Amino acid sequence: MQDKDCQAGTAPPTGSDQDKPDESGAEEDRSQPSPDGPRRRKKLSEVLAEIAADDSRERISVSDLMEETRLRASGALILLFALPNALPAPPGTSAILGLPLLYLCIQMALGRTPWLPKFIRDRSLARDDFVALLGRMGPILQRAERYLRPRLLPLTTRSAERLLGGFCAFLALLVALPIPLGNMLPALAISIIAIGMVERDGAWIIAGLCVGIASIILVWGVLVVLVKSTAYLLTQAFS
Repeated sequence: MQDKDCQAGTAPPTGSDQDKPDESGAEEDRSQPSPDGPRRRKKLSEVLAEIAADDSRERISVSDLMEETRLRASGALILLFALPNALPAPPGTSAILGLPLLYLCIQMALGRTPWLPKFIRDRSLARDDFVALLGRMGPILQRAERYLRPRLLPLTTRSAERLLGGFCAFLALLVALPIPLGNMLPALAISIIAIGMVERDGAWIIAGLCVGIASIILVWGVLVVLVKSTAYLLTQAFS
């Protein structure tokens, strides 16, 4: 009788079925409803505030920031590393955040999941410096979050995201150039595009593209002036 029941019932799962990961939970969303009712999705500004308020951390690394925002789109990570470069920040901030920004933009252009090598993930800021940075960045982010809403959705598709990633990667190269205050406008453009991607707001993406084009023109003009000035000084020195 037991043998017949086994034949008539559902076959036990094979070893390969047991080992297969549950893909449905791979992208768990913090906004999924709970037994007590729907759970509100935390805003990025709130996540950053929680990190800053954790006094058990002496330093906050790139890896910590990626871990806390792991369930968000790559646009959120790009915003996280771009916005500090658009603001007056503690010395060394660009060196810590500039390279991850470029990596993330390139990966978005290639349509890949956000990933950073270990030597970048291990870079860190003192918690006090992070709190000071968030004190300048947080109010701007909170103000922007109030005006964001889904619109012009064709600009937020996967195909559009890859094109935007390529444009942001070029802007990220400008951020890395050693031009005094020359990194602020390209970083601002990346930030506007990224926050538009996070909230699926095509109007903000268009605004970011306009700021990005303006920053390219400005940085190009500054470079031309620097090259001509250097050439003139060298000519006068050796004439």
